[in-house]
Amino acid sequence: MQILTNQFQKELKEHGDFQLPLLISNEKLSKYDSNSFLWHWHPEIELTLITQGQMIYEINNEEFHLCQGEALFGNTRVLHTGRMYENMDCEYVSITFDPRLIYSYENSIFYLKYVSPFIQNLSLFSICFDLTKPWHKEIIKILNEIVTIDQQQRDTYEIDVLIKLLEFWKVLYLNYDTTQTITSPERHNYERIRNILSFIEENYSHKITLEEIADHIHICKGECCRIFKQYMKIPLFRFILEYRIEKSLKDLEASNDSIGDIAAKAGFSDSNYYSHTFYKVKGCSPTEYRKKTLKHHK
Repeated sequence: MQILTNQFQKELKEHGDFQLPLLISNEKLSKYDSNSFLWHWHPEIELTLITQGQMIYEINNEEFHLCQGEALFGNTRVLHTGRMYENMDCEYVSITFDPRLIYSYENSIFYLKYVSPFIQNLSLFSICFDLTKPWHKEIIKILNEIVTIDQQQRDTYEIDVLIKLLEFWKVLYLNYDTTQTITSPERHNYERIRNILSFIEENYSHKITLEEIADHIHICKGECCRIFKQYMKIPLFRFILEYRIEKSLKDLEASNDSIGDIAAKAGFSDSNYYSHTFYKVKGCSPTEYRKKTLKHHK
C-alpha cells in the first residue's frame, strides 16, 4: 500500500471528521511499498510517537533520525516523508488533528495567543522531542497517555483526548520559542517545490522535460534542479522515475495488463527501461513483484 494524494500531494485520507477532526492510528513502515511513505502534506498537525525501532523522517528540508521513545511535531501543510533506518522496521503512533480542536474558532483568544504563533510561523516546520531538553519528557508522557486513552475508548473518550491535547499545547507554548522567522526566498522555494510536485502528479504518465518544469515555476533549468535537490534530498529526475515506479504498483497488483502497457501508463516509453528502473528501485523485476503480491494476497 501507499499514501494516496491528490495532484497537489495533499493526502486524501480523512483525519477524523467535522465532529471530531482527529485520527489516532498505529502504523508501521513495512506496510508501505518501499518501506516508506511518500512525500505528502495535509492541513492537520501530526504528532508521531516512535513505539518500536527507528525512522528517518524528513519534513521540508529537515531530516530527523527518530528512535524508540522519541516523537515529532509536524506543523500544518508541511511536506513530509518517512523511511526505515538500515532496513529495520519501525512502529509508531500517528496523532493527527485539526488545530481548531485547540482554539475552537478563529480570532478567539486561544487562537491569537496560543495557536497562531505556531501554525502561522512559516519557519516552524517541525519540533523534535528527542529528550535532549527536560520538557521533552513531559511531552512524551502526554503522548503516551493519549495512546492509552485511545486504547481504552471510555465513554468520555473525546473529552479525555481533548484534555491531553490541551496539556500538550500548554507545555509546547511554555517551552518553545516561536519568534524565529523564515526568509522570503526560502518561503518562495517551498512554494516552488509544491508546484513542481503538482506538475509531476499531473503529467507523470507523459514525457516530462526539465524545460517544461522550469517554465512551470518560472525559473531557469539549473536553478530548478538545484532547488529541488536541496529541499527534497534527491535529484529531480530520479524522483520522477521513482514516482512513476510507485504509481505503477497498483496496476501490477490489481490488473492483468501487460508489463508494457503498465510501463506506458506510468510514463515509460520503453518497457525494458521500466523493468531496469523497477529492479533498481524495488530490488526485483515487475513480474517478480506481481507474483509476490499475488502470493501475499492469497
